[in-house]
Formats: sequence, structure tokens, C-alpha cells
Amino acid sequence: MPSLNDIRSTFLNYFAKQGHEIVPSSPLVPRNDPTLMFTNSGMVQFKNLFTGVETRDYQRATTSQKCVRAGGKHNDLDNVGYTARHHTFFEMLGNFSFGDYFKDDAIPFAWELITKEFDIPKDKLYTTIYHTDDEAFEIWRKVGVPEDRIIRIATSDNFWQMGPTGPCGPCTEIFYDHGDHIWGGPPGSPEEDGDRFIEIWNVVFMQNEQFEDGSMKALDMQSIDTGMGLERIGALLQGSHDNYDTDLMKSLIEASADATSVDPYGDKNVHHRVIADHLRSTSFLISDGVMPSNDGRGYVLRRIMRRAMRHAHLLGAKDPVMHRLVPALVQQMGAAYPELTQAQALIEETLKLEETRFKQTLDRGLKLLDDELDGLEEGAPLSGDAAFKLYDTYGFPLDLTQDALREKGREVDTDGFDAAMEEQKAKARAAWAGSGEAADNTVWFDVLDTAGATDFLGYDTEKAEGQVVALVQDGNVVDALQADQIGWVIVNQTPFYGESGGQVGDTGVIRRLDNRDYVSLVQDTRKFADGKVYAHKVLVEKGTVTKGDPVELEVDHARRTAIRANHSATHLLHEALRNALGEHVAQRGSLNAEDRLRFDFSHTKALSAAELTQVADEVNAYIRQNTPVETRIMTPDDAREIGAQALFGEKYGDEVRVVSMGRADTGKGLDGNTYSLELCGGTHVKQTGDIGALVILGDSASSAGVRRIEALTGAAAVAHSQAEAASLGDILGLLKAQPTDALDRVKSLMDERKALQNEVAQLRRELAMAGGAGQGSGPEVKEINGKKFIAQVLQGVSGRDLPALIDEHKARIESGAVLLIADADGKAAVAAGVTKDLTEDLNAVDIVRAAVAELGGKGGGGRPDMAQGGAKDTSNAEAAIKAAEALL
Repeated sequence: MPSLNDIRSTFLNYFAKQGHEIVPSSPLVPRNDPTLMFTNSGMVQFKNLFTGVETRDYQRATTSQKCVRAGGKHNDLDNVGYTARHHTFFEMLGNFSFGDYFKDDAIPFAWELITKEFDIPKDKLYTTIYHTDDEAFEIWRKVGVPEDRIIRIATSDNFWQMGPTGPCGPCTEIFYDHGDHIWGGPPGSPEEDGDRFIEIWNVVFMQNEQFEDGSMKALDMQSIDTGMGLERIGALLQGSHDNYDTDLMKSLIEASADATSVDPYGDKNVHHRVIADHLRSTSFLISDGVMPSNDGRGYVLRRIMRRAMRHAHLLGAKDPVMHRLVPALVQQMGAAYPELTQAQALIEETLKLEETRFKQTLDRGLKLLDDELDGLEEGAPLSGDAAFKLYDTYGFPLDLTQDALREKGREVDTDGFDAAMEEQKAKARAAWAGSGEAADNTVWFDVLDTAGATDFLGYDTEKAEGQVVALVQDGNVVDALQADQIGWVIVNQTPFYGESGGQVGDTGVIRRLDNRDYVSLVQDTRKFADGKVYAHKVLVEKGTVTKGDPVELEVDHARRTAIRANHSATHLLHEALRNALGEHVAQRGSLNAEDRLRFDFSHTKALSAAELTQVADEVNAYIRQNTPVETRIMTPDDAREIGAQALFGEKYGDEVRVVSMGRADTGKGLDGNTYSLELCGGTHVKQTGDIGALVILGDSASSAGVRRIEALTGAAAVAHSQAEAASLGDILGLLKAQPTDALDRVKSLMDERKALQNEVAQLRRELAMAGGAGQGSGPEVKEINGKKFIAQVLQGVSGRDLPALIDEHKARIESGAVLLIADADGKAAVAAGVTKDLTEDLNAVDIVRAAVAELGGKGGGGRPDMAQGGAKDTSNAEAAIKAAEALL
């Protein structure tokens, strides 16, 4: 009996032999279809190939695509576990042709695989075609299907459309007859809803294009899109009528039974089935980057998780169960989907965290529910306020409350629930407006109400598709943005990171998806409405952006790469500073931009050169270690308990991303061997080696008790080091020295320079005293009011030389006053001196101030016997001297 893994391999290998490229499954979060919450069919990742928007280097492809249907119009959640073929997660096997082969090959491929490779008896098979598709009828007849087993269907069941307009075409399906012991009739009969005849394969002939007026024309590129559910064909090939009887599902059901000590196939089997199915969907969603939350995809994930956890509770499980089942799932599916193995630790931790929290609130929530019901009349609905309290206080999704009440034959006042939700939103608006933010920021809560929260895809991708859900300009919601206008574009999902936690917002491009008739340059990305709305500040380069537009969003890859490197380096820098300076070091702010990083931290004094070197060396050692950068989801308290550092000024919710990097015996982390462990919502490198290198530019004071380090990483660090090396090379060339001799050579030159400076200063003083070398015939000694007075204007003498000259002049005249005015690099330096015997009657400070005033300056100071000052220039030197003489 073939296992599901065997069946998957057989399918893919068969089509590989027929020239098909085996293409890995795309993520469950669609990157190229903003209308879908989750990938729900194999053709989703190829949509743009079918429409001609995109081309690849192959025209034939085959996949095993992971799919989820648990939200929106494709919602099988309520039926899961209670029927034989409903799942939230399933695998769709498919083969595709993009303008290569068509019906003549697609039908024989399907028939040969099913009847020869899978050895399904031909007499158990029926086929359906669209009622006007005579071509398909003839091909089925040629491969050997009797005419009475080729059923014409006139409804949309056998005609596929991508939407109201666009590619479309007839379908053909293959059905298996499980036998007359099961009620039901063939497709198209009154009993077709029975379980006897089960569809196992669907082939879409994508041959037409539909237009708004209802007309169709043949596509230039006619293509094939097929799908076969692995679970359905697996059940059939393993001799069962129930998908939950396959080897894969049985292994998960038995793992659930082992964990709960409840018979897997007894009267509580439905609970195990729900857990087995939901284990797959939750695990795969988490591995593709979806985290439980109260909005969007995260809400659907939480809804699935909590439904499974409630069924575990009904089985009597006292402790968290779901995370203990992940190894069984990885053992079954990890080889086919390596992302599941890579994310195993994250999946287990997320499930354990969610179930632990849910178990803590489940009993209290159910007690509140019972208390509310006790006060109600028989059959009366639960009030909306009570249901909202369960949601808001205990985290019960509305549908979970409805499920619990359904078992009691009651309903919920959903109108009252919606009213309570609106009241909470109004309070949030009021709190925002009262927090000091600009009044027009309340517009973002209106956007949140009408458009919903933005799904952030940027942890996993830098390129995605989305749909414009709102436009804002000058604080108002608008219908369109025209060319050359600047405004905010809000899309239902985005790979652009919104500025927060010290990391700058992404830039890039938004293009219209279908015909590329406009391009908007994203200048910045911000988060509003408590971080739930991501808004792209754009300059519309051409065309008009309107609400509802399908768009492609592409982050500036080079800039994002540099930002990621700087952000990850900041985490390593923080830890290295703590090791070098002490545990008092804590982050006080940061900037992670594309060209540099800035890190502010608590410390009272400047770092020495040795400390800076120690820090840089430690960071670079962990960069070279090149270990994976890992992310986990935890509660803030649990994260701090294992040593995680919180970022200054950051607000944290009930769950946080914990980023770890570097291996060291620190006692931090789940295993005690994590070097850096921080709470952080930013984007990071995959390996520490991706940072490249770190160069510290310097250390400076930011504010009282806070230091600031600026640094470079990656290409910027290399360029800086190369520039320094080039500059050093030039210096060595001028010195005519080798690097090993450079320091001694510079010291020697500095000593020589100092000696020459002293010699020059002495010569200047001698020249000034002698009146030579352009200083005149010598300073004239005047006698004013019985006191000797020397006044001299000097050239080429610095201000610092004046006090020594004053002292020499005072010694020469023995009693009197001296005024020197020097032209020093275009500015005036003034000094005055008075011998000790005259300081009671004459003050050098007064002389300087009188002279400086005439030279266009202000002030001056010193002692009664020696004072100095300065002014703009010496052009009015004669007036300055006369002002000094007047004082005498």
C-alpha cells in the first residue's frame, strides 16, 4: 500500500519524465494574489504566467502545493473533523502547461497516471466534460473511456473562470465509483451529492478570455491547469473512503491519542481528527511567517489553533498538547517540505505559548459563559456585551463562543457584539487624539475600520502583490492620487517595513499589476493606528492611483539589505558594550538606516581607545562566527526570564518576537548558549556573517549619562576602511617610511616641529624687541604723565607670544606700561602690561578694553599687571594706542 509520501513522489516524478519542471510549493501567504487570504489551489503561484504578465524559463510545471481553506469564501473550518473529506490544510497535486501542450496531451497524461502508475481500475472511473466540449469528448473516447461514462455537464461546475473577466475555459473531471454499497449517483444525477462517486481529478482547459460585455475570444496562449487532492487519492489508493484513514492522518491521530491517553478510534475520534487536521494548518502557517493575532491572517490562525485546543480540552488534556505533536508531523512531512523542519522550534514554541495562555483563560471564560447563561431565559441568545467581554478579556474569538453555545442550542446577539466592538474602537480613537499626536492622525482609525489591518509580509519577502484599500492626502481620505502628487497609499498586505524600533521605513516602488500604467515611488513607510495600518508615502511618478487597484510592491533590496545588516549589528554591539563596560549599559535609543547605525546607551564617561577596540573586535568575532539569526514568539515575561533585553521606548503586546544571534556560554536563551537575545520586531540578516564587518566611527556624548556610538557595516565599513588605508598609504609615501616605522617617524617629526616652533617664537620675540625684520627701528619709549609707555603694532606674531614680549618690555623699562597689538592671521590680538609699582593707579585690563573698543571688539580681561583681548582686525591701531595713552 503506497504512503502519501510515495503517492506525492510518484505524481511529481511521472510529470518530470514528461518534461515538467518540479516547482516547490509556494508559501501559504499568496505573494501574487491580493484577493486571497491564503493559497487555496495549485495555480495561485502561476496566475501571472497564465495571464502573460510573467514568463519563466519553463513552459511545463508540476507541484505539490500546500493549501489552506479556513477563511473568506473558501472556509471549510466548521465541517473539519465531522466529514470524510473536509480539511483546513490539504495538498493539491497539479501539472501545468503555459502555452505548451493542450487537451490532446493533458487528458492522456491524466489517464495514464491514474490507470497505469496508480493502477486504478478503468471500470471504476467516470469523466465529466463541459456540455459543449466535443473536442474533450473525442479525446476521452480515444483513450478508452466508454461513451456512457463521459458525462456532459452544462453548469459552472465544469467551466472555470479566474474572475468576472479574464482567462477562463471548460473543465474535465475524473470521478471514482466507490460502489453501490454507498448511497449516491454519478455527477449530473439527482443523487450526485452522495458519497459514492468522488471527484479525484480536475483539468481546466484555459482557452478563452472573457470580457465585460459577456463576449469571449480564444486566448493566443492556451494553457492547462490541473488539480488532484493528495488526501483524496491517498484514501482511494489505501482502500478507504475517508481521508482521515490515510497513513499520514492516522499517524497524527495516534500521536494525539498518545498525548491525551484517549482511544484514537473510539467515540471521541472526532476530537482527534480536528486536532490532526488543525496541527497541519497551524504548523504550516507558522512556518510561512503567520503569527497568531487579533487581525487578518493571524486571527484565522489563532481561530484554528484555539479550536484544536478546545478539542484537546474536551479530551481531558490538562497540559498543553499541540506542541508535543509537532515532531510527528515533521517526521511525516518534513522531507517534502523542508521549511517545516527549519521552523520546528518556532512552531513548537508558538503552539505551547498559545495553548498555555488559552488554557489559563479557558476555564475562566467558560465559567463566565455559564454564569451569563444561568441568568437567561431558556433559548435566549447570549448578549453581545458578554460575547465581546469573552473576546476582549479572554481572547475567545466570536466563532468559538458560537461553537460552545451551539452545543447548548443557543446563539449570540451578533449585533450587540458589533456595537461593543465599535465602542472600543471609538475609545481607541479618543485615546490617540488625547496622546498629543496630530489631530489628523485619527484618520488612520477610519482607515483601519474600513480597510482592516495591514498584513506585513516583510519578514519573508521583499516583493508581493496587494490591493490598494485606501488613499490619504493632507490628513484626508481621497479617492485617487494623480501624477506628481504626494500622498499615502495603504495596501491590504505589504512587504514594506514601517518605521519603528529604531529601524527606518522601507522605500521602493509600487506598480499597477495588470498593465503597469503607473509607478509610485515609495519615499517612506510608517505605521499608524497603534501599528495596525502600514502606510506608504509615495510620489506618483506617472498615471493615477485609485482605490481597488491591484498592485505589485517591491522593496529597494539593496537599501533593505544594508538596513538589516545595521540592525543586526546593533544587537551585537549592545551585548559587546555590556561585556566591556558592565551590566549598567542599556539601550537608550538607536537608528538603523541604510548608510549607518547609531546606538545610544547609558554610560557616564567616554570610551577609551582600548575599550572601543575591544567592543569592535568582539562584534566582528561574532559576525565571523556566521551563526543563524533565529526568531521566536514568546510572552515578554518569558522572554525576559531567559535573559532577553527589551528595547528602550518600545511598546510590547502579549506576544513578542525574540531575536537571538551568536553562540556563547552566557546562560541566556533556551539552551543557555545564546550571545545576544533581544525583544525586537525589526528585520534582520539570516546569518551573522551577512553583516560583513563592523567599523566604529567614534564615541560621543548624547545627553547627560548617555553615550552615542556611530558605526558602519558591510560595504560601507569596507569602503571606510579602504579610504583610511588609501589615506595611510599617501601619508607613508610622504613620510618615505614603511608601516612598521611610521609611528617613530611621525613622533620624530613632531618633536622636530615643536623644537622649530620654539625657535621661531624666540626669534620673533627677539625681532620684536629689536624692532628688526619689518618691525621698524625699535619700540619707542614715551613718557606720559610721568610714566613710561611702549606701544607697538606687530606683524607675524601670534597672540600667545604677546605675554612673553610684555614681560621683556616691562623688564627693560623697569617702571611703566606696555601695549602690544598683533596682526595674527587677519585678526587683532591685544595685550597690555603694567609694572607692579603702578598697578594701584593703573590697570592693564582698562588699557586692553580701551584699545579693543577702538579696534571694533568688546571686553578683554586678566590681572592688573597683565591682560589680553581680541578684535576683528588692526586697521584702527593708531586710535587704539591713543585711547591707551589717554588713560595714562
